[in-house]
Amino acid sequence: MTKLLNKPLRPFAVFSLLLLAASIPIYYLVVDAIWLSELDEHNHIVKHHIKNKLSETEIDPQQLEQMLALWKVLEPGTTLELIPNKVETKDSLYLITRTTDFDGEQETDRFRGLVSYFTVNGQSYRFQTETNVEEADETLAAIAAVTVLFFVLLMLGFILLNRRISKQVWKPFYDTLERLSSFDLNRNPNITFEKSDIEEFEQLNSELERLILRSVSVYNQQKAFIENASHELQTPLAVLRTKLELLLQDKALSEQQAEVVSGVSVPLSRMSRINKNLLLLAKIENSQFADVERVSVAEVMDESLELLEDPIKQKRLSVERFSQDALSLECNRTLMEMLINNLLVNAITHSSEAATIIIETDRNGFTVSNSGKSALDANRVFERFARSSQDKQSSGLGLAIVKEICQRYGWVISYQFENGMHVFSVRV
Repeated sequence: MTKLLNKPLRPFAVFSLLLLAASIPIYYLVVDAIWLSELDEHNHIVKHHIKNKLSETEIDPQQLEQMLALWKVLEPGTTLELIPNKVETKDSLYLITRTTDFDGEQETDRFRGLVSYFTVNGQSYRFQTETNVEEADETLAAIAAVTVLFFVLLMLGFILLNRRISKQVWKPFYDTLERLSSFDLNRNPNITFEKSDIEEFEQLNSELERLILRSVSVYNQQKAFIENASHELQTPLAVLRTKLELLLQDKALSEQQAEVVSGVSVPLSRMSRINKNLLLLAKIENSQFADVERVSVAEVMDESLELLEDPIKQKRLSVERFSQDALSLECNRTLMEMLINNLLVNAITHSSEAATIIIETDRNGFTVSNSGKSALDANRVFERFARSSQDKQSSGLGLAIVKEICQRYGWVISYQFENGMHVFSVRV
C-alpha cells in the first residue's frame, strides 16, 4: 500500500524523465547552432584580418606567390589563391565531414567552411578556411550526461521535499488519524483535535467532531433506553413467571390448558434471559464493573466447570484441559466468571452427544474448543442475536457479552474452525 504523498512521485518522475529526454536533442541543436554561428564569426574575422594585412603591406608578386605556396603547407585548413579574373560573389558557408590525418591519426571530423572572393591592390584572391566543429556524438554524450545528473538531483530533491512536506504540512492529518484510531466510545466518548492553519484539515476536524458528537449522543440514548427498558421489564417478567407457576399448580387446570401455559413459559423464560443479558451488556458498557483484582483463570475455570457439571453429564461430554503456564489477569472477577461461563456454556450447548471439550491455557491466553460439523460465520459470530444454531433457548447474546468484556480490557477474542473443532481463543 502506497502513502498518499508518494502517489504523485512516480508520475512526476516519469514526466520529468520524458521532458529531460526530449530536451537532449533540443539542447544539442541549440548548442550546435551557437557553435556554428561562433565559427562563422571566427572565419569572417580571419578573412578580414588577412584582407586588411594584404592591403596594408606591399608585397612583391613573386614573394607573394612563394608565401602562398608556403601557406598551403603550414595552414592546410586555410588557403589563399590568386585568381586571374575579378569575381564578384557573396561569401558562401558550408559544413563538411571528412577524414583527416592530423598528427598521423585518421579521424573523421566535421568542418565549418567559408569561401570568399576579394580584391586587394588590383589583385583578386580566393580565400577559403575551415575550422573543426565539435563532434556530434561527443556533444550528445556530454548533454545526456548532464541531463541524467540533473534528473538524479531532481528526483532526490522531490523525495526530500516530499518527506519534509509530509512532516510539516500533513502533521495535523496524522494527528487526527492517531486520535481516531485510539478513540473508544465506551472509555472516553469525548474527542478533540488540534487546531490547524490548513483550511481543508480544519474543516475535516470540524466535521469529524460534529459527527462523533452526534454518534455519541445516539449511542448514549440507546444505552440508556436498553438499560431502562431492561430494568423496568425485570419486575413484570418476574410477576408473569410467578403467576404462570401458580397457575400450573392449580389442580382444576385441564391438561390442554396446562400445555398452553407451559408453552407460554418457554418464550417467557427466554425473554427473561435476553432481558438480563441486555441489562448486563448495558452495565458493562457503562463501566459499572470497575473493581479490579488479580484473577486466576484456572480457578475461575474450575468453578465454572463445577457449576456446569450437570449439563456436561447429561450430554455425556468429556473435558480435557491442557495448561502450559499459570495465567492470572488484572480484571473484575465477576466479568471473568461471565466470560469463561459463557464460553463453556456455548461449547456445551453446541457439542454433540459424547463429544470432547478441550480447554488450553498458556501465558498469553486460553482457548475453548468443541466439536462441530461446519464453520460458523466468523464475521457475525460475536454479533448480538447472531445465534449459531436453532436452539430456541439461546438468547444470542452470550458471545456478544464475551466480546464486550474482552474489548473492555483490550483482549482479543477470535474464532476459527480447525480439524472439525470450533476454537474460541482469548489472547491477552
